[in-house]
Order: sequence, then structure tokens, then C-alpha cells
Amino acid sequence: MSAPRRLEVNEVWKSYGGDLYAVRDVSFVLEPGEFLTLLGPSGSGKTTTLMMIAGFETVSRGSIRIDGRDIADQSPEHRNFGIVFQGYALFPHMNVAENVAFPLRMKGMGKRERLIKAAEMLEKVGLEGFAQRRPHELSGGQQQRVALSRALVFDPDALLLDEPLGALDRKLREQLQIEIKELQKRIGISVLLVTHDQEEAMMMSDRIAVMADGGIVQMGTPADVYLHPATPFVAGFLGETNFLPGLCQGASEGYVSVKFRNGEIGRARPPRFGGVPATGDKALVSIRPERVRILKPGETMDSVIEGRVVSGTFLGRHARYIVEAEGQQVVVSTTEWSEATAVPPGTAVRLGWSSDDAQSLADVKV
Repeated sequence: MSAPRRLEVNEVWKSYGGDLYAVRDVSFVLEPGEFLTLLGPSGSGKTTTLMMIAGFETVSRGSIRIDGRDIADQSPEHRNFGIVFQGYALFPHMNVAENVAFPLRMKGMGKRERLIKAAEMLEKVGLEGFAQRRPHELSGGQQQRVALSRALVFDPDALLLDEPLGALDRKLREQLQIEIKELQKRIGISVLLVTHDQEEAMMMSDRIAVMADGGIVQMGTPADVYLHPATPFVAGFLGETNFLPGLCQGASEGYVSVKFRNGEIGRARPPRFGGVPATGDKALVSIRPERVRILKPGETMDSVIEGRVVSGTFLGRHARYIVEAEGQQVVVSTTEWSEATAVPPGTAVRLGWSSDDAQSLADVKV
């Protein structure tokens, strides 16, 4: 494989006429060798963005560049991208080796050389013994590996993945997520993934761009976006969270102070954008369930609220408690569970969390 290249999407818009925009002012850079995911619900613009990069959708406004060269006006066949869709799109009348070698055939490479390259790629994905099989003789996971091999065999500038694992069962999907990530690291290819699966994005990505209503709401590492969301949408979409309303009491030492309904003052990280709310303004704090603790007698933390356990459920890897607090239900997830220490329903408890684990949000409506 040649050295990976830099893909730059700059202020790209997609209009279908009038004020109907599928993509609005999207900008990002896929760095050489990076794994970047466009994550969002249906209608967020993520697939349309990918299709514009691939050349299957025209760009209404903006530029798409590879190492500084604008390719927005080029047809798909003149863009050097490997693309894998959910449906695989393998040729049923060709065997595995012929499917993988097909892009090389279209580029005019001789039969012997393209079959050698196809064999090398099949070995990289663990299918060296399947070259003579037809697609219908393969499992879903094996077909996906063939599709990946075909997308990589011609040394593309980047690999574009559009919900590639959506048709597979959960166990196989998780296995292929690991394999694709390991393959990407070995080859060094830049990857742009489109998915609505939050766990898939968290597991595979170097960075995640969360999309909604045609635009990017927030971009960052999986840990940054998950632990420090910018808006209530990001907090709620990227996993489960607790929203606690209160009133801003000012800011100091890099934190926002929030007065909760029980009168307690807690601290949280300031909003990612929009500035710190004025004293007395409404505030909304997001805390992930696994960051909330049921405190032992005499134990204290940065922020504390009182409540009463509604239910407790053992789920194998963790236990999940529902606690009535602050006039709402607060979810607590903990791996510190045993039959002897389980907290029964009806028990009065104190919940606590660290200031670094609490994120105040922008665009608050409470």
C-alpha cells in the first residue's frame, strides 16, 4: 500500500432545491491513516456526505480535496476510493478471486498480476482458502471480507464504509469490527465510516463526528464526545445519560456551579460552546450512569443528591439501579455488585459523582 492521503471536506452543502438541504456546511479532515466515523440517526446527512465524497451525489457548494487537489467535479470512477456498502454487491457469477481482482481488471492490469494481488489481499483477511468459491457459498461475514478485499486491492486513497456490518448478527458484527480495525492498522489506510450504531462508532473510531439535521454537532475522540457532550442531543444519542436540571451559580476554577432542586450545589465542566450561563440562568447537567455512585454512610463526593431506590437489576456485567431523586428517575450503573451488598427497593440512598464526570450542556431548555 502507498502512503495514505489527506481527505479534506470543506464547507460542503447538498441542496435538493429551495430551502431543502440534506447537508449543511459540513467540514472535516480525514487525516492519513485515521479512522473517522460519521455517526447520527436516519436523516442526519451522514450517508449523503459519504456519497458526495464517493462521487455518487453532486456537491451543491463547497470542496472535497485529496492532498489539496479538488475532486468535487470528478466522476466516481476517477476518484480513487474503495467503497463497501451494507449489501456487499459481489458478482454472483464470479468466484472470490475474480470478485477481488475485478477493480484491477477495470484498470487494465494483466490477469496473472491481478490474481496475484487478489491472493495477497485474501490472505490479509484470512480467506486464502476461499479463492475458488462463489459468493453464495460464503457466510455473511466471509462475503463482507471479500467486499473489503475488493475495496482495498487497488491501493485506494481512502476506504469509505456505508453501514457495512448492519446486516450481520451482533456477535459476528462485533468480531468483524475488531478485524476491520486491525486490518486498517496493518495496512495504514484512512477509513471513513458511516453508521447509526453508537457502540460500533465508539469501538472502531479514532474520532467521531456526531451529525444531526444535516450538520456536524460535535467532533472528537470517542471518550471526549461520550464523557463531555456539547448538547443534550449528543449526550442522549451517544449512550444513556442522566439529565439533572438546576440553576447556574457562577463559575470558578474551571467549573460551573449548579444548584439542584434539593438545594445542594454541585460542580460540572462548563459547556463546550456558547459560554457559561449567567448566575441564576437555567442549567442542565449530564452524568453517565456508570459515573454515579451510591454512597456509603459517611462517604462524600463533589456533588451529592438524595433519593430512594425504585429497583435494582443484575445484568451480568453490571447492576442497574433506578433511583427516584430530584423529582425524576436517576440511573446508576455499577460493577460493584454482589447479593450481599445489593440495595433493595425502598432504601433511602445518597448519590454522588465527581465534578470531572459531570458536563453542563449548551442550548438548555428545561
